[in-house]
Amino acid sequence: MYEDAIKHFESRLKQFTKLTWLLLPHSSLEGLAARKEESSRIIGSIKQNDFVILLDEAGEIASSPELASLIDRAQCSSQDICIVIGGAYGVDESLLARANVVVAFGRAVFPHQLIRVMITEQLYRAFSILAGSGYHHK
Repeated sequence: MYEDAIKHFESRLKQFTKLTWLLLPHSSLEGLAARKEESSRIIGSIKQNDFVILLDEAGEIASSPELASLIDRAQCSSQDICIVIGGAYGVDESLLARANVVVAFGRAVFPHQLIRVMITEQLYRAFSILAGSGYHHK
């Protein structure tokens, strides 16, 4: 169910950008230990010049046009965009510090697969906004 929706928006995104997923396995640890270990692995996969958008329920709630503006800002500075979805126990301070911006899709917590659908659609929406298409309605 989720995979079909992700693939749908991935195919639409191809006209604007290349999307690559790096799915890291869950830690075998729990709680704070899992948070620290997973955050360390995530940081290890981020390139030095990446523009990191961290998705976290404690972040700033961003509208679709605001997300488009973040994407535009990263592109104007020739940075690759790396969007991070934290693990089940969240992320630690080191990953929060590495993020260029922390964004929330509301205060609720969503399953990882659903967030992948949501971010893929929002990326398509953001690039559509930047291209001036009619996909996003005000």
